[in-house]
Amino acid sequence: MSTAIAVRQQFPVTDMTCAACAVSVESVLGHQPGVTSAAVNFATQSVLVEYEPAKISPDDMKKALQSIGYDLIVAEPEAAKEEAENIQRKHYEDLRRRTIWAVVLAVPLGILGMFFMDLPYVEYVMWAISTPLVLWLGRSFFINARRQARHRSANMDTLVALSTGIAYVFSIFNTLFPEFWHSRGLHAHVYFEAAGFVVAFILLGKLLEERAKANTSSAIKKLMGLQPKTVTIVHSGGHMMEIPVAQVRIGDLLLVKPGEKIPVDGIIESGSSYVDESMLSGEPVAVAKSAGDRILAGTINQKGSFQFKAEKVGGDTLLAQIIRMVQEAQGSKAPVQKLVDRIAAVFVPVVIVIALIAFGTWWMLGGENGLTQGLLAMVTVLVIACPCALGLATPTAIMVGVGKGAEQGILIKDAESLELAHRIQAVVLDKTGTITAGKPVVKNLIWAEKTDSAGWQNVLFSLEKNSEHPLAEAVVSFLEEQAKPVHLEKIESITGKGIIAEFEGKKVFAGNLALMQEHGLTFPESLQTASALQEKEANTVIYFANNQQILALAAIADPVKPSSVEAVRELRDMGIEVYLLTGDNRRTAAAVAEQVGIGHFQAEVLPADKEAFVRQLQEQGKIVAMVGDGINDSQALARADVSIAMGKGSDIAMDVAKMTLMSSDLGKIPAAIRLSRHTVAAIRQNLFWAFIYNVIGIPIAAGVLYPVNGFLLNPMIAGAAMALSSVSVVSNSLRLKWRK
Repeated sequence: MSTAIAVRQQFPVTDMTCAACAVSVESVLGHQPGVTSAAVNFATQSVLVEYEPAKISPDDMKKALQSIGYDLIVAEPEAAKEEAENIQRKHYEDLRRRTIWAVVLAVPLGILGMFFMDLPYVEYVMWAISTPLVLWLGRSFFINARRQARHRSANMDTLVALSTGIAYVFSIFNTLFPEFWHSRGLHAHVYFEAAGFVVAFILLGKLLEERAKANTSSAIKKLMGLQPKTVTIVHSGGHMMEIPVAQVRIGDLLLVKPGEKIPVDGIIESGSSYVDESMLSGEPVAVAKSAGDRILAGTINQKGSFQFKAEKVGGDTLLAQIIRMVQEAQGSKAPVQKLVDRIAAVFVPVVIVIALIAFGTWWMLGGENGLTQGLLAMVTVLVIACPCALGLATPTAIMVGVGKGAEQGILIKDAESLELAHRIQAVVLDKTGTITAGKPVVKNLIWAEKTDSAGWQNVLFSLEKNSEHPLAEAVVSFLEEQAKPVHLEKIESITGKGIIAEFEGKKVFAGNLALMQEHGLTFPESLQTASALQEKEANTVIYFANNQQILALAAIADPVKPSSVEAVRELRDMGIEVYLLTGDNRRTAAAVAEQVGIGHFQAEVLPADKEAFVRQLQEQGKIVAMVGDGINDSQALARADVSIAMGKGSDIAMDVAKMTLMSSDLGKIPAAIRLSRHTVAAIRQNLFWAFIYNVIGIPIAAGVLYPVNGFLLNPMIAGAAMALSSVSVVSNSLRLKWRK
């Protein structure tokens, strides 16, 4: 077994013009020794490669792609991005200039072809105008087609080069040797205007396509624009100066004034303010911040000034991570794209065969004009069958969908989750931090009769200080001002149950009832009554005991979030089953479930039980989404078809989950499902129109209507239709931006 370490790296790719190009790039890279996988995103002009550096270098991959006419930008991520943007900008400017000149030349060419064909020497004038139009402004089609032919492959440029080249050469022949046709009783037609208009229309279509594609990544640009360029640093002694954000180091003290954007993640040292975090969390209400609170890069200080200490800078800030995550998600492939790629790989050769069949059929059966009509039919088929729309159908919708999610505070890590979310049939919700606010507070601390509460509360305080559970933190916070720490030994945390330690040589316990029962501890009757009452009020009860009996119980309240009830109702209205899983006791779980309207719940479940419950639903054939925020949810999140982490939860949960809600608003879950539905609908519409365009267009271009009504499609109209099909697909994807 190979022990080589593989790395995943994204590279910008240049010179791709259609979906077939993407397939060629994938194929060439995928067959290089040392490359495990290669996935091209045509819309973002990038490729995600998993490779073994010991066997192949990025420069080797670059050479492999250059040999077939494409290029890989190999540099540090920021430099590569900048170089790719420069190349893209130059490419756009070059395309714009070529398009303008093509239109300028095509207009007189068309007027001559339509109205002045009887003028003397008009064929030579048209030849003169069309030559720079076809051979100079349209040179890229011929260059790329030749590269493809050298490697026995074909793409959109092959179709354009063949169609315009044949029309152009045929017209030259007819101009120079008209007697060849005249001697056969035929008129020597020329098609310079057809070749010229096809080049002009395709260039115009590609220009519009480039502009539309740029809009699909506007979400990333908005996120990048959130970070300021400079910041005020406070040196020791109080001296302040403005420095570039790139020079900020961890531990630096920074000043933020009203209206300024926060440059890096950190903790407020002094001052207070309200901070607008809506660009990251989607929550419109500004959040009050004071000393000790965490602030995030990209958010906006609204009132007051404060100083804060930098904790995360550069690529480690949450904003940088979000940008990276969105970029990777936009570059990932939805499962349906794999089918489209397979179709695109055989599409161009099939079209060339159809064009040849149309030509042969016309030549043999078309009578005296059969050769001319066959030639026109072949050219029209080659022009109209461009697979651009097919290649753009899925990635543009994914890019807009992921970007819109980021704007709403829904971070989507891959296209597969976005595509799958619309099929969710069951949503499993964790309780603490998901349905509830996740900020538990102790409402009551009730001691058993004749217990030395003053002495034992120090033990309880020390015991809970060693636990990382949110409920333990609530107890610590409650006792902080009145208790003193004591020395404990042999501290042991029991996942899903509580914590055990030794105090003065004897065991002490803090945790749920299961932990107490497991160790056979006596449960005083007065505490049993109090426990039942607290649980009925939806309070979570944890117990404290010595080695003989339960000494006290803490009733902890964690209020249900205001948005949880509405979110659950919305999910149920969508026809989705909603389940509640919690490690809490049954009475508390039942009370919370009733509050939010969930009919199915399970209490006292351990992390493995959550994973088993998700698996059980999957075995029933359901597509399951798991929503959680804690480390104890990670197992179930990994098992679920769609995993959703609450952004204010643990880092592990966010790492495992494929979607992260940047706010604590449970209402983002129905929003994510709606976004998935709209995105998948856009993909289906795009694919439908891309396919139907070819299914209808190719037979008409071949001339199937001619025997019925004498209709033959003009190559110029075919060129315009092909260009518009790509633009319409991208425009349809952009409509997602305005869907609610």
